[in-house]
Amino acid sequence: MKKLTFGTPESLVPSKFCENFKWEETPVAFDTSAIAFRKTRGGVLLEYKAAADTHFYGCGLQFWEFDHAGHKLTLRCNADPLTPSGDTHAPVPFFVTDKGYGIYVDTARYAEIYFGAQKPGDSFEPDENYVVRLSTDELYAARMAENNTYVDIFVPNCEGVDLYLIEGETITDIVSQYNRMAGGGPEVPEWALGVLYRCNGTYSDRQILEVASYMRENDLPCDIIGVEPGWQTHAYACTYVWNPERFPDPAGFVGKLKEMGYHVNLWEHAYVYPACPIYDEIKPYSGDYTTFRGLVPDFALPEARRIFADFQKKLVEIGIDGFKADECDGSDNTGGWAFPNHASFPSGLDGEQYHNLLGTLYAGTMHQALDYKPTLSEIRALGALAAPYPFVLYSDLYDHRGFVRALVNSGFSGLLWSPELRGVGSKKELLRRLQTVTFSVQCLVNAWNCAKIPWLDYDCVEEVREILSIRRQLIPGLKAAFDRYRDTGVPPVRALVMDYTNDPATFGIDDEYLFCDDLLVAPIIGTESDSREVYLPAGKWADFYTGLPVPSGKFTVTTEKIPVYRKIGD
Repeated sequence: MKKLTFGTPESLVPSKFCENFKWEETPVAFDTSAIAFRKTRGGVLLEYKAAADTHFYGCGLQFWEFDHAGHKLTLRCNADPLTPSGDTHAPVPFFVTDKGYGIYVDTARYAEIYFGAQKPGDSFEPDENYVVRLSTDELYAARMAENNTYVDIFVPNCEGVDLYLIEGETITDIVSQYNRMAGGGPEVPEWALGVLYRCNGTYSDRQILEVASYMRENDLPCDIIGVEPGWQTHAYACTYVWNPERFPDPAGFVGKLKEMGYHVNLWEHAYVYPACPIYDEIKPYSGDYTTFRGLVPDFALPEARRIFADFQKKLVEIGIDGFKADECDGSDNTGGWAFPNHASFPSGLDGEQYHNLLGTLYAGTMHQALDYKPTLSEIRALGALAAPYPFVLYSDLYDHRGFVRALVNSGFSGLLWSPELRGVGSKKELLRRLQTVTFSVQCLVNAWNCAKIPWLDYDCVEEVREILSIRRQLIPGLKAAFDRYRDTGVPPVRALVMDYTNDPATFGIDDEYLFCDDLLVAPIIGTESDSREVYLPAGKWADFYTGLPVPSGKFTVTTEKIPVYRKIGD
């Protein structure tokens, strides 16, 4: 690993707020002198020439794209990204390649990365066999130049930047080093790896207890009950005060759930409503614009974190052991809510930087409120160097294909992602989505906007019980994978190309993933077919359900289950 400094970097960058940030300089083969640097009217530009056949992965939680070769991404925190523009709940200026190196740019700015920028030169030889293309797919397909292929990294609104170049034999080697820079993965207890069921947002304590009883009476695995916005007196923005009409006895309510063997998770977001008891105290440590009519605390300041976390500890004291930290991403796609980029914060951050930092700083604040106890919570946004935080990302998007691609992509960037189950249109869709959820880092059924338990309309409780029972079997292996993540930086979910970087057949596979240390999962997406093509890299494999050997290579499988294979040898 090698650190390169260009110009005069900003002081308020992700590494400053990463408590365990550390790195060790080692020799690298990459010719760092070939990285050109110049200041521009709007920021700084780094540029180097890359091999034309390079494949690029990462840049955060990407729903729409896998291999970025030939594309441009703008790494901007934004809810519900609708195109492969780079917008995401979790922008991370770190990418990896199949050529033995990865690059982390230590910035909170909206970095623009061109993976294959082109310039006039010998890559533009006339094509004697050119044929006019008539389809938009052909016309606008990404194309890498044959010779003059550049990677351009533009960081706006600054005078310089630090870059970390990381090398490894496989992408997993590179990613694990990046995660260890941040301190490795989080400490996660076994109970947090069970089934989490989030109740309808308007439910009272009585209705939630009825759901909890239903789960136990029907022998449905469920370990955590999630309580949505209705628990507060005001939720957009938040008071963090229990609604006395729906929850007249919060401690008693939580105690009853605990007696039934549940852990309890509360929804909230970071924006402080005027009726909140800490409003006046935290106001001096907040930005100069509001969101949802609430203050935006500056979690870059220790005092803001202390005030906010201390108030949340009152919830922890009655038994809350997890949180769903919502809407810390901002949105240009769903209502335009957020503070502006020109907002200012007392720490010296501006709105652009704070958009990309808020999720990670919020996660750290809520971890502080939980007294740093092992847990696994949810959050709507994260960013660079977020691996140590026990928070799983989620989205208001709901495309199954995009959810699986995001799951595959999450491992490149030190992120955890749950392709949650919500409302569905058919029994088959429910079961297919629940299968994917079962084989992810968090088994989440999110019924926040469902009038009743999602599977009650489809008479399939037995099938649901069978799928969720598999989750029980997976917990020991998943716990071991999280321990490995903590100790070595190797994430529990990985794209095939991460471990099999030397296998070109894996370069474009974004609908299969490695789960824990020995499983390969290939979800069947959609309801029109029970078949899909599967690729097993070289090695010895066995069917997860039967234990029978399965040869490596490409084949078609037809099944009502989710195709899963266990690696049993090289």
